[in-house]
Amino acid sequence: MNIKPILAIEASGNLCGAVVYFDKSKYTEININIKNSHSGLLLDIIDKTLLYAGIGLKDLECIAISSGPGSFTGLRIGYSAVKGLAFGSSLPICPVPTFEAVALQLSHVLSEGTSFVIANKVNVEEVYYARFHIKSNNYIFAEKLEIIKASDLQERSKGYSSFGNAFNKDDEYSAPRPYYVAEWCKLFGAGLHTLNYDYIEPNYFKNFIVKESLK
Repeated sequence: MNIKPILAIEASGNLCGAVVYFDKSKYTEININIKNSHSGLLLDIIDKTLLYAGIGLKDLECIAISSGPGSFTGLRIGYSAVKGLAFGSSLPICPVPTFEAVALQLSHVLSEGTSFVIANKVNVEEVYYARFHIKSNNYIFAEKLEIIKASDLQERSKGYSSFGNAFNKDDEYSAPRPYYVAEWCKLFGAGLHTLNYDYIEPNYFKNFIVKESLK
């Protein structure tokens, strides 16, 4: 059976990357970890990833996108690129929860039974927080994704392995590799594929309010 590959995009954090994923042993992936590089590099990364894989958009099954929560700007850039490519090629989009893609990635390196926290900064006072447990080489939620006070993070994460930029600004697990965005889509995304481009939006998880300055 000829299985079409997935194009997966990560732009929710500092990492800017793409993968053409055929299966776990056959893929082409390009990543650049430079802050604020997304607007200038993402489309070029996608073009080169497709070129190195030797395929075009018409050969894809779908386009998967890391859907957040994460950087407001990065998510907007990623979704704009994916919507344009998908609309022009009549391809479905598969939104992939960013924290779950990171948890899937960690399930490949952590031992069975490990409990771990992923926490990324929202702002100086708040963090996105979720706790997971490794079971049968996969992950399960121990505490659902929520926003907590940054001052509560130390107590909430005590005794658990900790990942994300709320602990270390350079943590490599603050965002998933595109490979794991694609793998999550392959494993869990069958019911999420959509052609309703106008109605698919990033999961910001928090309403961003523009404050007017007082005169």
